[in-house]
Amino acid sequence: MSNDLNLQQMMNAFDELDFEQRTTSNLENARNKQQMSAYINSLDYSLRRLLILQESVNEIVEQKQSNLVKQEYIQTYKTKIINLSRQYNISYQDVINIMVQLSQ
Repeated sequence: MSNDLNLQQMMNAFDELDFEQRTTSNLENARNKQQMSAYINSLDYSLRRLLILQESVNEIVEQKQSNLVKQEYIQTYKTKIINLSRQYNISYQDVINIMVQLSQ
């Protein structure tokens, strides 16, 4: 009985190890810092390549943050236009047309 239990525990440990290797061996599957670090370490990059990777990641993060801010501004602007259309009881498109006319 004890041998069966030990065998089952060993098989569970191997299954867990296999799962961990599958999830950390691919960056697409990495969901946390530890998994991403394990994957990056497995690449065995030199310091120079790691610095280039860091710079690239920083640029991508800045770009995504900038895009999120732009989307927020656009959504705020759209909401203001919707509120104006409700306030004056005119359509959204009419508000935009009036704004275009006033800007010219």
